[in-house]
Amino acid sequence: MHATRVLVLNSGSSSVKYQLLDMRDADRLAVGLVERIGEQTSRLKHTCLATGSTRERHGPIADHDTALKAVAEELAKDGLGLDSPELAAIGHRVVHGGMFFTEPTVIDDEVLTEIERLIPVAPLHNPANLTGIRTAMALRPDLPQVAVFDTAFHTTMPEHAARYAIDPAIADRFRVRRYGFHGTSHAYVSRATAALLGKAPEEVNVIVLHLGNGASASAVRGGRCVDTSMGLTPLEGLVMGTRSGDLDPAVIFHLHRVAGMSMDEIDTLLNKRSGLFGLCGDNDMREIQRRMDEGDQRARLAFEIYIHRLKKYIGAYYAVLGRVDAVAFTAGIGENAAFVREAAIAGLEGLGLEVDGERNAVRGGGARLISPEGARVAVAVVPTDEELEIAARTYELVGNRTENG
Repeated sequence: MHATRVLVLNSGSSSVKYQLLDMRDADRLAVGLVERIGEQTSRLKHTCLATGSTRERHGPIADHDTALKAVAEELAKDGLGLDSPELAAIGHRVVHGGMFFTEPTVIDDEVLTEIERLIPVAPLHNPANLTGIRTAMALRPDLPQVAVFDTAFHTTMPEHAARYAIDPAIADRFRVRRYGFHGTSHAYVSRATAALLGKAPEEVNVIVLHLGNGASASAVRGGRCVDTSMGLTPLEGLVMGTRSGDLDPAVIFHLHRVAGMSMDEIDTLLNKRSGLFGLCGDNDMREIQRRMDEGDQRARLAFEIYIHRLKKYIGAYYAVLGRVDAVAFTAGIGENAAFVREAAIAGLEGLGLEVDGERNAVRGGGARLISPEGARVAVAVVPTDEELEIAARTYELVGNRTENG
């Protein structure tokens, strides 16, 4: 039997998201989430899409090893177990691949060592990713395990876009450069946007706006990323749910010297108590909209700062690309908040960018244009699918192996 299934694992510090897909037709067979790992209130929610049934487990799940074993048990109940001969590979989301990993990679000891070496530039993410990989390898040591890196899509950035203007010797020694993140989403959405326009990715220049609680923009020329808003870490760039995005680096020195804040306190401030949440106490865009409708000025200012930064990046990436064929909105806010899309594009008619009110108001559905008929630059809503991207890249890499051997 030719193995065509891929299990996608996204291991966080206290959670595991998973999806099982059949790559013959990219059909989802099962999806689930284990959350609050290491706590007494752990929860596993599992859905078998073939039957439409959903099951939940509540109670302590001590660690990732226990969590993945529980996932394997739930899959087995639906006849989709990890021991199935139809399982071709396990694909892992890995946040940081540095400059070493530019493509999806079959995991071996050398790959594990390099992911571990990158922990200092991704201390919140890479350790959890590694834990998930090692646990999965222990459960199925005979099965190909593939790492798909958030940073890989951005490794095509030219040096003049990836370098910071600091001493290169120091930068190289400590791996200080702009890596970018959300790469699986930017890759998927840029290709899906080209398909929406009826063109090959190589023919299209796209600005992708991934707007969720974390947010990033990318400039994609002919299918290759040439600039992106996140940098050494996911803190740089757009205003986000709880992250500040761009700010004068001297703010950090000022808060340390004048306010007496420690480095850890400043880190927490900029990553967890800034952005929309820091500005108005909410990071849910629906709540911010409700508050604005009621005349709340703090919510209004937070929204205006958010939109101002977004417009700056659209304009900057228009300049970087020279010619833009489409601007694509994706992720939770990008796909669902019509008022954000309208505000971000408003006033950019001189760049050929417009939003059609009726098209923009349509909710749900697949990839669609929201610009007027005949617009010079297409404006699109393109739902992202990072799990499908990971599964597809994993299967591309290992599919021939299973077919030939």
